[in-house]
Amino acid sequence: MALSAVELIVKKRDKHELSKQEIDWLIENYTSGQITDEQMSSMAMAILLNGMSRDEVRFLTQAMIASGETMNFSSLGKPTADKHSTGGVGDKITLPLAPLVASYGVAVPQLSGRGLGHTGGTLDKFEAIPGWQANLTNQDIFDQLKTVGAVVCAAGDGLAPADKKLYALRDVTGTVEAIPLIASSIMSKKIAEGTKALVLDVKVGSGAFMKDLEQAEKLANTLVEIGRDSSVATSAFLTDMSTPLGKKIGNALEVEESLEVLAGAGPADVVELTIEIAREMLKLAGVDADPQENLNNGKAMDKWNEMVSAQGGDPLAKMAVAKHSETVIAESEGYLNIDALGVGMASWRLGAGREKQGASVQDAAGVVLNKTQGDWVGKGEVICELFTDTEQKLEGAKMDIAKAVEIGGQIKRKPIILKEMR
Repeated sequence: MALSAVELIVKKRDKHELSKQEIDWLIENYTSGQITDEQMSSMAMAILLNGMSRDEVRFLTQAMIASGETMNFSSLGKPTADKHSTGGVGDKITLPLAPLVASYGVAVPQLSGRGLGHTGGTLDKFEAIPGWQANLTNQDIFDQLKTVGAVVCAAGDGLAPADKKLYALRDVTGTVEAIPLIASSIMSKKIAEGTKALVLDVKVGSGAFMKDLEQAEKLANTLVEIGRDSSVATSAFLTDMSTPLGKKIGNALEVEESLEVLAGAGPADVVELTIEIAREMLKLAGVDADPQENLNNGKAMDKWNEMVSAQGGDPLAKMAVAKHSETVIAESEGYLNIDALGVGMASWRLGAGREKQGASVQDAAGVVLNKTQGDWVGKGEVICELFTDTEQKLEGAKMDIAKAVEIGGQIKRKPIILKEMR
């Protein structure tokens, strides 16, 4: 049967279901350049407006996986588990989590990305460690999983190339929010990566991609369904991102806070989420253990040192220190309400994030919160400190913080985990 891009666009526009054969043809020909960006833009908009069935999303994910290479870790001789977060402000969980889970004999292949806008990227954080390298070959990844048990690195171009092409298109055509496209994008890379267990951290709130709990729940459901349909043991947590996670926001700053967690300390919310996701990853991998133990006894920190060293980093090196800093002082007294998006924007403006793909970031830039959500603040007390290598960036960041901070009546902080989905 001869297929036509225009006919498929019209079919989806008119709210009909696409077959596996049609979706396979669509993705194969878009990846090879036979279908134009203009045509795929129309299809993406039709999907945004009309949605996709569970079968369609499964077929789309499979087609995107089939567009490139896949990895197989079955010969490692140990279970594999991974985690994916939809991104937020101060979301450093991968850093303490990967070595913690690996310390129990589970291999953790974490193919990660760089940040864009107000949400930080995991690779940017690791690259703040002197000497650390993000780019590894597939053989390097396998070898490190065999010897160390955890690897965090950049995804190679060979993994789900259709997703890379479609992701860039969605970004400039107003179709980023299409849940079937978000879900297939995330899961095509994770399934192609070869993990057999996956825990998804779907952030909800002002500092997250998903602002609305109902939409976040819909996305989480779709992600879990794709995982199950692909024989990957999958769970999802909906977690709060209305206020920043932890107290340090920025690349080197978040490495420092992660080390605090690995040393058995750190902010309560970061510790809680790290442990709960670790517990779920271990459970899905068939390991019965309490991850709090290896945080307390130093085994997770030992694994961190191995993991960083294996990729050329110096785990004992001092983190970069910003050239300029400024404090933000409370002008009244009361309970603090601090918005995640505003703090994320301040950190981005200070140099911790990038305005466009490929731009550089400042390792030492960011925000350190002296007070967090629901804390009592006295007039004249320091709310936070701002750090940057570019002094003129401080003024704009102070304006972002001013918009993010409210001081008033008592506030009840939301639980960090809003819902669990299995």
